[in-house]
Amino acid sequence: MTRNFDLIAFDWDGTLFDSTAIIARCIQSAVKDVGGQEPTYAAASYVIGMGLMQALAHAAPDVPQERYALLGDRYRHHYFAIQHEISLFEGVLPMLAELKQRGFLLAVATGKSRRGLDEALASVTLHGVFDGSRTADQTAGKPDPLMLHELMAEFDVPAARTLMIGDTTHDLQMALNARCPSIGVSYGAHDPTEFENLQPLHVAHSVAQLQAWLQKHA
Repeated sequence: MTRNFDLIAFDWDGTLFDSTAIIARCIQSAVKDVGGQEPTYAAASYVIGMGLMQALAHAAPDVPQERYALLGDRYRHHYFAIQHEISLFEGVLPMLAELKQRGFLLAVATGKSRRGLDEALASVTLHGVFDGSRTADQTAGKPDPLMLHELMAEFDVPAARTLMIGDTTHDLQMALNARCPSIGVSYGAHDPTEFENLQPLHVAHSVAQLQAWLQKHA
């Protein structure tokens, strides 16, 4: 079967990892801890996918900049206390295994920290699955295209042969900025009705639908 893409880059939280609700709750708790007004769930989930400090600053506009370090510390405190409760979406591992078998290069492009992603990837079930990864603290937060540019350069794959898959407008805007095609998934942090102007090739409503599209079109 002829391949249309060589490199597939996945967002992590809300796309592969079922973590949207927990991350939003941790953001809310962190803002309260430093004396800010607790953001709504919608406001807290909207910033998922950005770099951590960029996300927290956006979710807590009333928190002064001198408290940002503490805000980040409180978020990490809450997140690492409950990260064991988070798991991959059902069907993700078989989908990734099939893509590897078909010869695709697989990467992660995420707003997570390097530490956070490395801890997630330390799982035995994920060993050797991904060929590369970039995090916001290594490069630049979404929707800046730097992490995609670096992944494409690392594997010498042009933008037209690189597919970005994510659950937020930040992911799809990053792909657009990098001139890469994209796929949106509707089961993560953002309302998929916001995706249309960002020109995804498809919006999948489950991991099974995503896998079916990739089997036919990737």
